[in-house]
Amino acid sequence: MTPWQERVGHQRNWNWRGWQIRYTFFRGGEAPPVLLIHGFGASIGHWRHNLSALAGPGPVYALDLLGFGASTKAAANYNLELWVDLVHDFWQQFIGRPIVVVGNSIGSLVSLRSAQRHPEMVCGLVMFNLPDFGLREKMLPGWLNPIVSRIEQFFTAPPLIKGIFYLVRRPAVVRRWAGVAYYDRQAVTDELVEILANPAQEPGAAATFAQLFRGMSSRHFSLGVAQMLPELKVPILLIWGKYDRMVPPGLAEAFLKMNPRLELIKLAAGHCPHDECPEQVNPILREWLAQKILSP
Repeated sequence: MTPWQERVGHQRNWNWRGWQIRYTFFRGGEAPPVLLIHGFGASIGHWRHNLSALAGPGPVYALDLLGFGASTKAAANYNLELWVDLVHDFWQQFIGRPIVVVGNSIGSLVSLRSAQRHPEMVCGLVMFNLPDFGLREKMLPGWLNPIVSRIEQFFTAPPLIKGIFYLVRRPAVVRRWAGVAYYDRQAVTDELVEILANPAQEPGAAATFAQLFRGMSSRHFSLGVAQMLPELKVPILLIWGKYDRMVPPGLAEAFLKMNPRLELIKLAAGHCPHDECPEQVNPILREWLAQKILSP
């Protein structure tokens, strides 16, 4: 089989705020471009089954978010707004016309926030298994939030979280973790483990991992889906793996009620349907793009 690095298009590096950002693209026609945004711990390689399949009518892009993949493992203050700024600046630099943003997991949250903050940038939105960090504060009594925050600060202290990182970055552990995220264990291939595990071996990865976990437990991730989704006025497709063990599938129906433009499709998959069953996902995406984005 051709190595995944040769199946994801034309990879390039871009300097953003002094950091290296890896991105890739396939050329296409005049249809609105598609931008793919990966989830936590993933990278461009996680879209290896989708990039070329979506190219043609328009170009397709994917990027490694700061802290992931081949992008710099920066000692940054990671939060949702930082990644949204990255996506918007990338769009301004390389695309400059309305796009369809496609995200998985954390990437879907970045896509949603990007569409809300920058409506001029987005003409369509696709999300796979969308998490909602805003639910945590709603589910906890107000008096309990400060206590939970202190506990989180303890468990995300750099010395402790770095120790955990050195354990979980081992390929054998990554394989077991992917087995939780994927419903079909046959989809957890050596190639997938390589894509997920290799960036964690790079210099600075442990410190970045600690910063990422501290950032994700901060208030910068507490903006709820209910605060963003109802504002969107573009076609929205939500694809959900109904056997997701990481984000409750029941959230999908709740999100469906928040915006009449949203369509929901459930598949027999786990947390990453685009990679687990691309033979189902790619035709769904192509048909949706043709009907909702390309049709006059």
